[in-house]
Amino acid sequence: MNTPDADERLREAFDALATGVRSDPGAYRRASAGWRRRERRRRFVLAIIAALVFAAADAVGLWALSQADPNTHVIFSDPVDRPVEPGIVDRIGQP
Repeated sequence: MNTPDADERLREAFDALATGVRSDPGAYRRASAGWRRRERRRRFVLAIIAALVFAAADAVGLWALSQADPNTHVIFSDPVDRPVEPGIVDRIGQP
């Protein structure tokens, strides 16, 4: 436990230390400018990384599409050997 005498000595020591501190009027302005500069740089780098990821995803998608065989029908994969009359088509689902 602290005694009142120890508290008073500690307060006097901190007061003596505080009186020796000289404040620089432009210190906060310089520190704040540095913080803002780092924040702008961080946001700029993040935007560039996001754009690169987006461009890479587009490039991979376009590459995958360009590698596909144009004669392959993904939706209608049943081979049709002859023309089908419109009245004979069997429908699945809604008419």
